[in-house]
Amino acid sequence: MSQRPPLTVLLASPRGFCAGVDRAIQIVEQALGKYGKPVYVRHEIVHNRFVVESLEAKGAVFVDELDQVPPGAPVVFSAHGVPKSVPAEAEQRKLFYLDATCPLVSKVHREAERHHAAGCRIVLIGHRGHPEVIGTMGQLPDGAVVLVEDVAQAEVLQIPAGEKLAYATQTTLSVDDTAAIVAVLRRRFPAIEGPKKEDICYATTNRQASVKAIAAQADAVLVIGAPNSSNSMRLVEVARNSGCSSAHLVQRAADIDWSWLDGVRRLGITAGASAPEVLVEEVIEACRQRFDVSIEEIKVTQENVVFKLPRALVA
Repeated sequence: MSQRPPLTVLLASPRGFCAGVDRAIQIVEQALGKYGKPVYVRHEIVHNRFVVESLEAKGAVFVDELDQVPPGAPVVFSAHGVPKSVPAEAEQRKLFYLDATCPLVSKVHREAERHHAAGCRIVLIGHRGHPEVIGTMGQLPDGAVVLVEDVAQAEVLQIPAGEKLAYATQTTLSVDDTAAIVAVLRRRFPAIEGPKKEDICYATTNRQASVKAIAAQADAVLVIGAPNSSNSMRLVEVARNSGCSSAHLVQRAADIDWSWLDGVRRLGITAGASAPEVLVEEVIEACRQRFDVSIEEIKVTQENVVFKLPRALVA
């Protein structure tokens, strides 16, 4: 008879890798296979140290800027997207580059360009300094995009009378928080135009819906992801806002403070869109060392999105 206390793990589904992350990692791996080591990557390909270190072990070299890439070496741009100045610099230096920007981020770029061409000032809802925000703002001339991070900033945003407006959003935001910001913008600027289809991506929306489903039933929630991962941080916030005050971000099992689970009988587990399933399995195994674990998978939807690789890799 087991002396370990019982623990029901409520496993969120969908969780973990999204199609854009999966594609970006495949681009680096296939570039290594096709062109040999090293392949350079500008910034973290996705926000997850385990993934980055795994690719480094295969021969990827991560750099901050293109001036660290030697002539003739292939370079990959991260899934978060880059300002237009980056491919322009690569072409000037005659570097061979592969763009791993998520197609759903590219969609936001094209919509921002379309609204700008129509004479609109772009209000971008997002987090200052995030690579995706830097990349989106960098699609357009300086001053063409104004960043709004929260409801308070939306309430005091000053736009000259008569100026046409359109809004776009970072793809990894809280669905609920973004809806509140958009509501303020629409109240204050009734003529503001929005995207044809929501900018927050399917994976962000689905992972937030699945963590809501488990948070309502859980005594505690563990979100597996990186502290610089926007979608992972939002999952912690969503869990707390959905009735589970004991929600914590961990990069992997070694980060768990087991005092969080004192008295816990129902533990929710999910993973951000850049966290691999192997880390979920690692956390569950660590729980099995301390508890008599049973697992209930809570599925809110089925995902079957797949993005094509660049032609250079499949030709």
